[in-house]
Amino acid sequence: MDGTTALDNVLRQAHMVQVSPVNGVGAVGDIRVDLSDRAESAQLRTAMAVESLPGSFCMCLGDVRFEVFDRDGGRLAVVFLHHGATLRWDQWESDAVLADGRLLLAWLERHGMPGPMRQFEADRQRAEGGAEETRNWLAAMPAGLEGLTDRILGLSHTGGSPSPELLTELTDRMQRAFPDPVERVLALLDWYGSGSGRYSGYPLHEDVPGELLGRVPMADLVAALADPQAEERHDAGAVRHLTGWKTRPRQKRDVARLPEPLRARLLAHARRSGDPSHQGRAERWFAPPPV
Repeated sequence: MDGTTALDNVLRQAHMVQVSPVNGVGAVGDIRVDLSDRAESAQLRTAMAVESLPGSFCMCLGDVRFEVFDRDGGRLAVVFLHHGATLRWDQWESDAVLADGRLLLAWLERHGMPGPMRQFEADRQRAEGGAEETRNWLAAMPAGLEGLTDRILGLSHTGGSPSPELLTELTDRMQRAFPDPVERVLALLDWYGSGSGRYSGYPLHEDVPGELLGRVPMADLVAALADPQAEERHDAGAVRHLTGWKTRPRQKRDVARLPEPLRARLLAHARRSGDPSHQGRAERWFAPPPV
């Protein structure tokens, strides 16, 4: 029997399905749907149509549980929906990819369980936002680092920190591509100020320019920010770097030695950003002490 049609063959015999949320997704309790109606049965079968069995498993428990029963109340199958995209059934050796996961989410919504569709849309929007952040970050990556993109982005998939070997190679390449220290620091500030801009919960690959900036002498950082080429995007990188968590070995001392006009400029930039996190951190690090 073709594995992709095995579940459909079971659903053809089904007379009732009980649907319940897993881990609170859906939040409306169990739903029972009579499948003796041919139209209702056909809709569910279409929504649960399987495209492929790729041989992989999701690590979570799933979002929605489907218990399928025959005419006599015997249970035919228990199937779990994962992230609006795959199904898990103990008759398969892997999770199955739905032909169109949105059809099943819409079916659930019509039957009084809108939670999975809302979660799916929220996850999609977050993913699109994250993809845009990554594109912006990659666009700001300095010249001369070609060929290292996959190693850098891979940090966000493995959950690791940049290795000393990777940081050494990046430092060497930056020095060759930007022999002038001011231009080199400006390129790193531009890179670090791109992407998410968050201080926590950000993709781990964004640590790379921050690590490189942490190795830059403070005199070079100040010289770069004082250069006529320095713009708002460089100030953004400087604010994130200087007000982040332990981004420099002697961070408190370094910030305290910033020229007063530069401190005021970075504080003004953070205030204009409209980001409460930027503003709060900048106030703590850059604002003059109360008299």
